[in-house]
Amino acid sequence: MTIEKIKSAYSATPFKPFTLHLADGRVMSVAHPEFMAMMPGGRTIFVALDDGSYHIIDLLMVVSIGFESRGKGRSAGNRRRAG
Repeated sequence: MTIEKIKSAYSATPFKPFTLHLADGRVMSVAHPEFMAMMPGGRTIFVALDDGSYHIIDLLMVVSIGFESRGKGRSAGNRRRAG
């Protein structure tokens, strides 16, 4: 996994939630860009969790990024019409 790919996922517009899979088996969810910050050196990130805890992660320890599918929503053709 390259640092550039992680930076790209973080700065994507529109933002898509993603998970970082670490070399030690941990999985960190980034549900919103405000839950992650990149340190000035560019190799370390800060990830905040919903419970108020946080992790400081060396980006070289990230082995993959996962993006969740949005599931099967209704398409425009399947919407019910009022009336």
